[in-house]
Amino acid sequence: MTSHRSRHAAACLGIALLVSLSAVPPCPAQSAAEFELLARDPAGHGLVARCREKTIVFLSGTPEQMGRAHGTLLADDVRKLTERVLYFVGAGDSLQSGVWFFDQMAEIERRTLPFIPERFLAECDALSEAAGISRRDGRYANLFPERFHCSGVAVRGEATAGGRVLHARVLDYMRDIRLQNHAVVAVFMPEGYHTWVSLGYAGFIGTVTAMNEQGLAIGEMGGAGLGDWDGMPMSLLLRDVMERARTVEEGLEILRETARTCEYYYVLSDRSRAMAAVHCTPREFNVLRPGEQHPQLPHVPPDTVFISGPGRAEALSERLVEHYGQIDAARLTEIIKRPVAMTSNLHNAIFAPETLEMWFADAGRHTPACDEPYAHFDLEALVAYYQRLAQQREDAD
Repeated sequence: MTSHRSRHAAACLGIALLVSLSAVPPCPAQSAAEFELLARDPAGHGLVARCREKTIVFLSGTPEQMGRAHGTLLADDVRKLTERVLYFVGAGDSLQSGVWFFDQMAEIERRTLPFIPERFLAECDALSEAAGISRRDGRYANLFPERFHCSGVAVRGEATAGGRVLHARVLDYMRDIRLQNHAVVAVFMPEGYHTWVSLGYAGFIGTVTAMNEQGLAIGEMGGAGLGDWDGMPMSLLLRDVMERARTVEEGLEILRETARTCEYYYVLSDRSRAMAAVHCTPREFNVLRPGEQHPQLPHVPPDTVFISGPGRAEALSERLVEHYGQIDAARLTEIIKRPVAMTSNLHNAIFAPETLEMWFADAGRHTPACDEPYAHFDLEALVAYYQRLAQQREDAD
């Protein structure tokens, strides 16, 4: 969509497809019996559970209540991840760039602060206090994605075995610093806004990979524009989309009308089978609809949109053509393997917006996410589990 795309090797990837769910990976959605309750928020606004070897944190209530629950329930992970991101990666970045990392993070905070909704700041600060880290470190850890960038791709449609929506997203990002050790499935149930699920990390209140209860899914791919920080931070902007939008078009409107930072690419899909790929900077906003060709991309099959870096885009295009008309979720997990994914592949996700299902994999200790087994979850079932335990607690009181 823009020549800036080639300035950064593609580091994350989003794909959205209209596909049949008749041949998804053979794994049923989770049942209540599979959950192991690990901890409850003493104030009653969250809990942590384990299911299918994944950690799930549930958060509900006001921003302050969710933040305190998040920090209380995941305090150890929050502290470790914040230390790893800010002090380990930050030190290396300072040496490489010649600019003190914390000075640059202070500039990012100063320039983005006027554009961040107060509810997000309140939640972040409450989280930091509960986890025992400074307010500065909590905010910087959540603004960290503004400092590092990647890119992406999107596809859909007649290429598939049927008609339902699947939205796949590949995140290639710093697997080597072990972010996957602190991965969580975060179910946010904010008071007055949509419930949504994020594939994220302890202490991270924004998102780069998410789906909400309305059947809207989104993924992010970063580009260039480092230093364009006069806008809402990307991860919080995507959270705002999850909490307020019901459809692709509503999501596009929020993205279009909000003051934005840097250069990013987004992929959106919804339960009505609408989808779009977006390229935007603080000044530009461009949308690719399914089937649209672009001179910077290889062949885009009908009913597909994608954005990716050199080499990866060609491999993706070839695989889509090869499997055209037969793509289902199981084939999709194969399509997004290397070289479409990179060695830094941190997590992969496939969303089914019509049924609110998702399949996802996190990187292993020595392996990219695309080579790890996928877990299958259902947002409705996750929320039902939380509500059931909340009711049991209320009845006991």
